[in-house]
Amino acid sequence: MTSATSLFAPVEDDLTLLAESLKNLIGARHPILYAAAEHLFEAKGKRVRPAIVLLVAKATMPQGEITSRHRRLAEITEMIHTASLVHDDVVDESELRRGVPTVHSSFGNRIAVLAGDFLFAQSSWYLANLDNLEVVKLLSQVIMDLAEGEIQQGLNRFASNLSIESYLEKSYYKTASLIANSSKAAAVLSEVPKSLAESLYGYGRHIGLAFQIVDDILDFTGSTEELGKPAGSDLKSGNLTAPVLYALEEKPFLEVLIEREFAQPGDLEQALTLVKDSQGIARSRELAQHHAQQAIACLEGLPPSSSRQALAKLTDYVLRRLY
Repeated sequence: MTSATSLFAPVEDDLTLLAESLKNLIGARHPILYAAAEHLFEAKGKRVRPAIVLLVAKATMPQGEITSRHRRLAEITEMIHTASLVHDDVVDESELRRGVPTVHSSFGNRIAVLAGDFLFAQSSWYLANLDNLEVVKLLSQVIMDLAEGEIQQGLNRFASNLSIESYLEKSYYKTASLIANSSKAAAVLSEVPKSLAESLYGYGRHIGLAFQIVDDILDFTGSTEELGKPAGSDLKSGNLTAPVLYALEEKPFLEVLIEREFAQPGDLEQALTLVKDSQGIARSRELAQHHAQQAIACLEGLPPSSSRQALAKLTDYVLRRLY
C-alpha cells in the first residue's frame, strides 16, 4: 500500500522545513498558546493539505521551483486547518485527536478557543503579507466556509431528513473548501492560465470530498486506535453522514432511533448494526470513488511530472484507507 510519506517524496524536504517553520510563526510571546500550537503541530498528522499546495506549486512552476510565497501559502493552509480542528474539538467535546489528547482536554476550553482564534488571526496576517488580492480572497472564503460548515452541522444534528446533497455541501464547507481554494491559490501564485487554476480548484474540491466521505465510512469500519477517536462517535453526536443517509433509505427503524437521539439503552449499538447491515457503506464507497475519479480528470491540463503523478496517486491513497 502506498503511504502518504512515499507519495509526498517530491516535497519531503519542503514538508520538514514547514514543520519547523510553523512553530516559529507562532512565536514564543504567548507561552501557553505556543505550547498548545506545538502540541498540535507535533501530532501525527499526514500534512496532506500543505503537501497538496507544495505539489501544485511544483507541478505548475517552471523547473518545478517552489517559491517562498508558495511555502508561506502551505504554512497558512496548515495553520487554518489546525485552527479549525481546535475549534471543532471544543464544539464536539472530543477528548482525542490523532491519538493524542485534544487542546481543550489538555489546556481547557478557554485556552483552546483562544488558541484557535490566535491561529486564525496569525494565518490572516501572513495571508495579507503575500500581497496577492486573489489569494487573500480565496483563503478568506475558506475561513467563512469552515464556520458555515460547523453551523450547518450543528443545525442538522439528528436530522434524519437530511439529503445527500446537503451532506456534500456541508462536507465541502468543512473539508474540501480549504483543499480546493489553497490548490487554486498555489496555481494563482504560479501565474498559470485561469482555466488551469480552475481545474486545480476542481481537483481540490473532489479529492476533499472523497477524503471526507472516506473519513465518514471509517467512523463505522475503523477501530478506535486507527481513528484516534472512538468509533461511531459521529453518529452518537447526531452528525449524520453518507453511510447513515443511505442506510435510512432501506432501514426505516433507524429513523426512530435517530429521532429519539439514542436515548434508550442499546439504541446506538442497534443503529450501528443497521448501518452495517445495509448498502450504506458500499454506496458511500462508490460516492468516494466517483469524486476521486473526478479529481484525477481535473489534472489533465498539467504537464507530466513527478508532482502531477503524486497528486494523481493521492486519490488512490485516499481510497485505500478503506482497505
